[in-house]
Amino acid sequence: MKQFEKASPLEGECFKYLFDQFLGLSETKLKEGVFVGLGIRKLMKDENFETKMEANERKAWESFKLVITSFLGNKKDPNYKSIVEEMIKNFKILGCSMNLKVHFLDSHLDYFPENLGAISEEQGEIFHQDIKEMERRYQEKWNVSMIADYCWMLQRDNPCKVHKRKSDKRTFEVKKKRYYKDL
Repeated sequence: MKQFEKASPLEGECFKYLFDQFLGLSETKLKEGVFVGLGIRKLMKDENFETKMEANERKAWESFKLVITSFLGNKKDPNYKSIVEEMIKNFKILGCSMNLKVHFLDSHLDYFPENLGAISEEQGEIFHQDIKEMERRYQEKWNVSMIADYCWMLQRDNPCKVHKRKSDKRTFEVKKKRYYKDL
């Protein structure tokens, strides 16, 4: 959503409509595309929002909505790869720059689990929760290590994946008794 909003012209009808709809947000936040899940869902239901867009904006918005419903929800569409590619293509035509989340969708699509909505009730929320945790770990500094760490986290935490080695789950107390028998 952020990349979509940054690419929209500030003098356009679409931006003015957003400004009227989100009176609580400052103009700076609107320019930067700072929206939370509730705001995005509100816009997805708003039929008037699409009428204020130009043709390229409408294509990008429709493909963004399709990614949310067909990929980030509880069930992946069988054609999810082409849906994500179409969104990225439409964002590129619109002139959006590729942030880390969009880059991750583009480059590492196979790392996503089959059911992204398994933990959270809201569509796509688990992806944003994971990325938020990565941002916290890396103190808001985006780099290659962050992407690699996220990829490994997805592989490691996948409940359907069978690992070759099993870990011994011993508590600190068990280790203490084992190594310090005299205590």
